[in-house]
Amino acid sequence: MTRTIHRKTLGKAAMPSNSNIQPTATRHTEPQIHYRIELADLHAHLYGVTLTIDQPAAQQQVSLPVWIAGSYMVREFSKQLISLTARQGNHSVALQQLDKCSWQVDCTADGPLTLHYLVHAHDNSVRTAWLDSQRGFFNATSLCLRVAGSEDQPHVLALVPHTALPTWAVATGLTPLKVNPRGFGSYLAADYDELADCPVEMGEFWSGHFTACGVPHRFVVAGATPAFDGERLLQDAQKICETALRFWHGNQRAHIPHTRYVFMLNAVAEGYGGLEHRNSTALICQRADLPRLSDTPARSDALKTKVGKPNDGYTTLLGLISHEYFHTWNVKRLRPAEFARYDYTQENYTELLWFFEGFTSYYDDKLLRRAGLIDDVHYLRLLNKTINQVLQTPGRWVHSVAQSSFESWTKYYRADANTPNLTVSYYTKGALIALCLDLALRQHGVKNHRISLDDVMRGLWARCQGGPMHEADLLAVLHELTGRSWAREIKAWVHGTRDLPLQDALTAHGVAVHHDPAQLAQRLGLRVSEDHSIQIKQVLSGSAAHAAGFAPGDEWLGVEIGGKTASAWRLKKIDELLLYVGRAKKVTALVSRDRQLLRLPLNLPAVKAQASWRLSILDEAKVTAWLD
Repeated sequence: MTRTIHRKTLGKAAMPSNSNIQPTATRHTEPQIHYRIELADLHAHLYGVTLTIDQPAAQQQVSLPVWIAGSYMVREFSKQLISLTARQGNHSVALQQLDKCSWQVDCTADGPLTLHYLVHAHDNSVRTAWLDSQRGFFNATSLCLRVAGSEDQPHVLALVPHTALPTWAVATGLTPLKVNPRGFGSYLAADYDELADCPVEMGEFWSGHFTACGVPHRFVVAGATPAFDGERLLQDAQKICETALRFWHGNQRAHIPHTRYVFMLNAVAEGYGGLEHRNSTALICQRADLPRLSDTPARSDALKTKVGKPNDGYTTLLGLISHEYFHTWNVKRLRPAEFARYDYTQENYTELLWFFEGFTSYYDDKLLRRAGLIDDVHYLRLLNKTINQVLQTPGRWVHSVAQSSFESWTKYYRADANTPNLTVSYYTKGALIALCLDLALRQHGVKNHRISLDDVMRGLWARCQGGPMHEADLLAVLHELTGRSWAREIKAWVHGTRDLPLQDALTAHGVAVHHDPAQLAQRLGLRVSEDHSIQIKQVLSGSAAHAAGFAPGDEWLGVEIGGKTASAWRLKKIDELLLYVGRAKKVTALVSRDRQLLRLPLNLPAVKAQASWRLSILDEAKVTAWLD
């Protein structure tokens, strides 16, 4: 069904048309690398790619990246490449595959070289490529071969419309050269890195515009239902962007690093995630989490009335928008020194993801609070969730966040049943390190001037000129702002495995910390799924379940309780155990493992053996001073 593309402009300036956006690539260099992208077969999910190299090298080499920046896992994009052929002039030329993702073309340096191939695109994530009769999306790292020796030259990407899809439109952060009103046509990238950093969305998506601090922004949503409230999404996204822009640049608009920005949101039945880019981001959320027209009939003040308050799903979406937008500065420009130039052929290691992902995770919800989209109570509830996630991860005692960052390629992005025991998330613990540092700085102060993590972030931006940084740069800025060394704290919090001083820091800033009994599954040391039976997903090290011999993949069928009147009971949910144990301190768990029935002796931990944190406001003035 054809859908009308709606547009909404907020603020004084509207989004300029594509024809008015000036290219950012080098003007005096004529592009030598040209890609023609066709929607070759919608039902087979095939893109057709024609790569023309105007001035090839003799024995030209080409390759496809094995990973995409921001997602630290080797994904072998070349496995989807099909039927690669090459021609020079009127003659076919031979190709030799050098390794899993590289080819050498048996060509000369005389005359243009043309390569043609197909790419299968059926990964509905933000990382790769997708094509069907409803929607198209791709990152250039999945479709566009890199031309060895020409990576720094301008690249042209031509998007060819499908004759059967006259209502499809295009959204991308690339600079248009010559495009039609729906965005199909040719785009310019200054080099391969820029091409790789500008995903492309195609389809009958909803589209809206707003201006934040003078910068035009576009928001497109694929998969929205008729109940979708686009105006509210635009208004809330505008608040987030303005808050982030003011955070980094105050009123100095000339220093803003991007001249336009595009949000590309894919709304699906089940899914969540995002990937940051230099002037755009690709997002996925559940359709149910989009704002709805029926939720906002009278929204004069969302924080003071129940009507219009963001539900948990929508708040999660707003946090994702805030997170990826903050990355425009913190990882896309201010970035690990190891990422000064990406190597697309292999893993790129850094110990600093705790800073770039963790500190961004600290600020994403905090900027929602500063934008007026959540209140202090809601913010503490989100922080509370992060704290409990870290405290319920035994891997925090064996793996520092610096190690977790370095080994993200094999641990965080290749998670399995034992991951909670092996490592800690550099997102969540990194966010708590940012919290501890922020609160410690606020207590420190210098000559009656309150220092905060905000000053550190802006100080790093200035010191590193919005470019590569080392951990030493963070320590230098901290010393410059406070007059003392913070090496001890960074060593303990980042490179150590002891728990962070969270409770003291929070209490000093007006937050009460309560220790409630943990849920039964957590007390036992289990992470499970419950659907007519209890499926064991993960067993936490050092727990009662670990001592009893539970293993991932087990099905917990029931329990035997001994004593004078022994009894056995079938379990469908783990909390049913409390119905049957009475005063027993030890039971026998009946478990199916590979269809073999096992009897495991399980010692039941005391209710207070593990605690779950619960935060509340003790001193409203102190909390407000911290969060403002």
